Amino acid sequence: MFGIIRKTKHEVRDRTVYMEVYGDNKIAYRVTAGKVNYFGDSLYTYGVEVEDQATGEMEAIPDFSRNVEDAVDFTEMMINAKIRPRQMYSKALNYLCISI
Repeated sequence: MFGIIRKTKHEVRDRTVYMEVYGDNKIAYRVTAGKVNYFGDSLYTYGVEVEDQATGEMEAIPDFSRNVEDAVDFTEMMINAKIRPRQMYSKALNYLCISI
């Protein structure tokens, strides 16, 4: 039997850059801070962004974690491994498997 599942989209608003590091491989790594409405409550959330300054390629996870330490730790891991934007999602899955 099939049924309709409603999923509410939680958009991150009031985003600001919390931390930005420009790597030696000409890639900018950012941790962003923002708010998301969750069942009437306003919660802070932290996202990660990777932008290649040479090609303009950019990938982002706007609501990576509600803990700033996790977002900063993941960003430091990406900087040390010199992750490119297209590699960010697979590294995020690896990080979440380890941290959960």
